[in-house]
Amino acid sequence: MNIDKKYCMSSYLAFRYIDRDDKDFFEGMHHKNIEVMPASRKIPVATADAIGAAIDAQLAPLRGVAKIGVMLSGGMDSAIVASYVPGAEAYTFRFLGGDFQKEELARAEYYANYYGLNLHYVDITWETVERHVDAVMAAKCAPVHSIEPQILQAALQAKADGVNIMLVGESSDLVFGGMDKLLSKDWFFDEFVDRYTFLKPESALVEPCETRHLFEKYRKGDKIDFMSFMDDVFAVESSSSYLNAFGVARLPYFDPYARQMMSIPLDLSRVRNGEPKYLIRELMAKRYPDIPVPNKNPMPRPVDTYFADWKGPSRKEFKPDLDMSNFTGNQKWQLWCLERFLNKYDKE
Repeated sequence: MNIDKKYCMSSYLAFRYIDRDDKDFFEGMHHKNIEVMPASRKIPVATADAIGAAIDAQLAPLRGVAKIGVMLSGGMDSAIVASYVPGAEAYTFRFLGGDFQKEELARAEYYANYYGLNLHYVDITWETVERHVDAVMAAKCAPVHSIEPQILQAALQAKADGVNIMLVGESSDLVFGGMDKLLSKDWFFDEFVDRYTFLKPESALVEPCETRHLFEKYRKGDKIDFMSFMDDVFAVESSSSYLNAFGVARLPYFDPYARQMMSIPLDLSRVRNGEPKYLIRELMAKRYPDIPVPNKNPMPRPVDTYFADWKGPSRKEFKPDLDMSNFTGNQKWQLWCLERFLNKYDKE
């Protein structure tokens, strides 16, 4: 393996993972990215009913055999999965004593009551994050996504309750057109690079490395094949967080959306005109006919609150006197996590 700390720092900031399998931060710490499931192993679907049938068929072998848990948010994806395992154990994140995203909690409570789920709250504080972040970084051999410590907490809590498999709905956004901002138009190459890069390495690092090569593979003249880029790159970045956190807890997890694929092209006109995940919305209305279909929300995490007063990184690898007001809460997490990782493992 090629030890290249500078490159790995830039890749993590730009993509939230190390995009090259042949580069590592330090000797003896090899990260390995997941492999995207080939289309030949996926279930082709084209309707809401087909999605539901595919979920039902995949979960049928677990019913009555495993003690099932489900990560239940206030959104559609996990609510739909939960509807196929009535009576299961459900785990819902609760932040800041319940004062953060109260409407999410209320919807999760409704879903649990509707299908007779045994609802457990997973209370997350900054102390919880600090308690688990080193474990997920050690397993990944790299800094991590901000959701990983809280997923680990949920997994450990479920495991202590006797759950032996956890269900998640993580892949639905990617498969069924939930990434509406990234699907909003046919992007020019340079503007997509700017839009997708999570944190430009040159904005924070003293010696940034070039990261545009990952996009170049998908260039189509002055445009970009953004659909293929998301299928390949976003799938690795997103799914790796779940794989890593559940792996640390030694609790198997299962995502019934990850094994599905659209058998017909996604209707981008519907996505771009206010109907992201239109098939999932249709299925949600069938599974929960008595309530309005909720808007799509990412997994909650109050990073803005966590880092409201953070002064920024101080190691020599970072530019001095960074103005933290120029960075979002998620970007501050990346800077903080990268610095913590370097402090722990850099022997220079």
